[in-house]
Amino acid sequence: MTVQSTATLLRIVRLSLISLSAVFIGASLLQAAEKVSATILVKDAFTSPNQATTVEAKLIPRGLLTSNPLGGEPLELVADGKVVATAMTGGDGRAFFTYVPKAIGLALVQVRVGNSSRVASTEGQANLAVWEKRYPILTIELSALTEELTPSRVPRIGIAIEAERKPMPGAADELEKLTRFYYRVIYVVTSSASTDGFQTSMEARDWLKTHKFPMGYVMMLPPDSQALGAKIDEFHAEGWKTIKIGVGRTRAFAEAFLQRRLDAVIVPEPAKGDAPRKAKVAKDWKEVRKKL
Repeated sequence: MTVQSTATLLRIVRLSLISLSAVFIGASLLQAAEKVSATILVKDAFTSPNQATTVEAKLIPRGLLTSNPLGGEPLELVADGKVVATAMTGGDGRAFFTYVPKAIGLALVQVRVGNSSRVASTEGQANLAVWEKRYPILTIELSALTEELTPSRVPRIGIAIEAERKPMPGAADELEKLTRFYYRVIYVVTSSASTDGFQTSMEARDWLKTHKFPMGYVMMLPPDSQALGAKIDEFHAEGWKTIKIGVGRTRAFAEAFLQRRLDAVIVPEPAKGDAPRKAKVAKDWKEVRKKL
């Protein structure tokens, strides 16, 4: 083989390698570009120091018309900047993390996508309440913090969400005073029968933050009139005896406490005869503090 032939062959080899590299790079970029954009929804969690809790998350495609969950994807739970647990999403898009926190307080935790070849990086957040069982806890029905929606003459498309409601005058300030040095707070939110509560939980946290309410544990309940009472019983059985005061708007909420010989305050003042006999009534949130 002549020197000229050898040089020609080397040029062909170099061009082939460059072409192959371009193909591989192009394929990698195409794969990255085709990753699914997703949303992670996370529910709040609640426990005491050095006790295990379960953080529940859900991975769904991002977009108005795509809500099918993403199963078989790795997720990571991050607390204090460290990955403290990992889990895979099931066929329903849900993942469950077991975590044993040590520090007392209420902090944000993140759930993010792990090493996935299909889903683009994203994360969701929720509150993790880690409280001593001796702390007094105030349980509040979220609707007791909001004004009634004014009926609109324009037909509404879809379902009215909590974010459209305005807070009752003084509610955030009065609740901040109650929680500054004394009470911890659980916000009770009921999801609709057609949902699993993830979206509602996120909307409730966003609404509370937007209107400057103190941070707390957002507790999701199914639309069952007995659900709150069952949850109170569960808390008491686990040693949370300081859950004994409820502030709500509805008769059913107040009765869940009264039936267990606990205190209940209804705000704002309902129509005559609508409040249970032993419930305390407050016309506004300035009066609530006087009733506790």
